[in-house]
Amino acid sequence: MFRRLPFLLALVWFGLAPVQAAFRAGVAVRVVTPEPLLPVSGGMGPIQPATIKQGELTVRALVFEDGDLKVALVSTDFLGFPAVLGDRVRALIKGIPGDNVLIGATHTHSAPEAYGFPDGKGGTGSDLNYLDRVVAQTAEAVNEAVARLQPAALKIATGEAKGQIAYNYYAPDLYDPRASVIQALGADGRPFATLVNYAVHPEVIGSGRGICSPDLVGPLYDRIAAAGGGTGIFMNGAQGGMVTADNRRPGGEVNSWSECVRIGQLLADECLRLVQAVPSQPNPRLQVEMRRVKFPVDSPGLLAVLKNSPLGYQTDAAGMISTRVHLVNLGNAQILTIPGEALPNIGYYLKRRMRGAHNLLFGLTNDAFGYLLTEVDWSSFKRYEYVSRTSLGEQTGEIFIREALKLVAEAPAP
Repeated sequence: MFRRLPFLLALVWFGLAPVQAAFRAGVAVRVVTPEPLLPVSGGMGPIQPATIKQGELTVRALVFEDGDLKVALVSTDFLGFPAVLGDRVRALIKGIPGDNVLIGATHTHSAPEAYGFPDGKGGTGSDLNYLDRVVAQTAEAVNEAVARLQPAALKIATGEAKGQIAYNYYAPDLYDPRASVIQALGADGRPFATLVNYAVHPEVIGSGRGICSPDLVGPLYDRIAAAGGGTGIFMNGAQGGMVTADNRRPGGEVNSWSECVRIGQLLADECLRLVQAVPSQPNPRLQVEMRRVKFPVDSPGLLAVLKNSPLGYQTDAAGMISTRVHLVNLGNAQILTIPGEALPNIGYYLKRRMRGAHNLLFGLTNDAFGYLLTEVDWSSFKRYEYVSRTSLGEQTGEIFIREALKLVAEAPAP
């Protein structure tokens, strides 16, 4: 009787066939609000003292596992999280190669400064002891997420997030209203993690109000949890030049915590709406590709940061700075990382050229090198003076687009 069974079936019968490991996911959070509060930063200008907090700053890790492959997606509540800190995190992570760890920043403008900006007096606005603690806690979150890996299915959705959430301060309609959502579902079919990918500056409060806050991202997380979406994790998109939170009113902008709550809850509700009815993917495939990309540093301001920051940024002999760019295939989605704030036209173009059913851009991930513009936009309009001045240079966007599209072309399609 057994001789008539196909060979693989016979192996299965005797328990000798290789068993395909189930896809797994795990998530973990650490609160990193400083105590006592530290000054907050909205950019390269002076830091501002904070006297109160609204919400908690967190670092969050979502780890996926497919067979022997693990990938960690990490979100930190800071203006930016440079690779000099990210590499210290990677060195403390167990069980995941450093090149498979993607670390992004939500870009809140109400958190302590993490770039090590020089203060012009031989010091920095960063609290280096605090950053040491953040590095340790971020690695702890990733390690805990690995320890909490569980069999999972995914739901992935993309669609327009409706309502007054974001707009382009430079040209109101030139922004991407689409949100992408990745949910990890446990064995009971319920979500235990919900990742939101959306392009917006979380600067409702800003850095000048004496408030330490995750801004709209905190209420987003609270709403996701309260609505049964599990632990939220926010990865920003192509929000440069200048896609910001839409807190406009007839009498002017509303810069309050209640407005953070309104926008964060609305974005959460829209993302949960988008993902609710999509079918689950019970055994999604996971692939990751990474390449190093080098950029020249033409900006005098950013060059001064690289040379004078106590964090120890490195350039090569030619004055180039190197960073990681990742491409991740996850189920029927494709994720591309951006080491800064890409303008919306770059974001639209890259999504159009990517190969997933759902194409996600993780801005401010692995590094945060200011704004990425195409050479035809760079310093071409008076409105772009600021974003050009805080870009590495005229060729930054061109180099990134070229290298990103090579990565997309050479990697397998989802």
